Amino acid sequence: MQMTDSQRIAAPREKVWEALNDPEVLKASIPGCEELVKHSETELEAKVKLKVGPVKATFGGKVTLNDLDPPKGYTIVGEGTGGVAGFARGEAKIHLEEDGPDATILSYEVNAKVGGKLAQLGARLIDSTAKRLAGEFFTAFGEQVAPAPVPEFTETANGAPEIAAAESAPGDEQKKGWFGGLLGGKKKQVVDDPKIGDPAE
Repeated sequence: MQMTDSQRIAAPREKVWEALNDPEVLKASIPGCEELVKHSETELEAKVKLKVGPVKATFGGKVTLNDLDPPKGYTIVGEGTGGVAGFARGEAKIHLEEDGPDATILSYEVNAKVGGKLAQLGARLIDSTAKRLAGEFFTAFGEQVAPAPVPEFTETANGAPEIAAAESAPGDEQKKGWFGGLLGGKKKQVVDDPKIGDPAE
């Protein structure tokens, strides 16, 4: 099974490289990861709980970082066993390319193999699950490295918090004007229309 993809991360390449070597970031990014212990600069031990179709299993195994080329990338190799569920082996070649001073293109090429009950589930299910897990990992990793900005809050006149208004997109003023005219114009017509007399008359 092979797959390739890439993702743009809104962070400098050095920061992305540091995160790729941070066990806490990796643990938070790996789907179902319960433990990730770093034994050395290139060796880690992991425990991951996964569900592939009808098969649920907890895999324990080792992860090795090879071909280190900081801050351009490395190859991450993993091998784990899940008891009667079988085993999984794989490697991912990760390459980091600068996209301006504040962004990075993370490209990856994954090769994986499974055995035991997992292999009996069929190549289509294995491939779709692997692609989903890889997508979840790199999405979570990107959020760890470059989290989405938190809305800014300001205080109103009475001290209540208020989310700062975003800049108007092109055409917004025209929409506001049309909508405001629709509401404001009707309200003004009710007040100023000479045909409408005083309710008391």
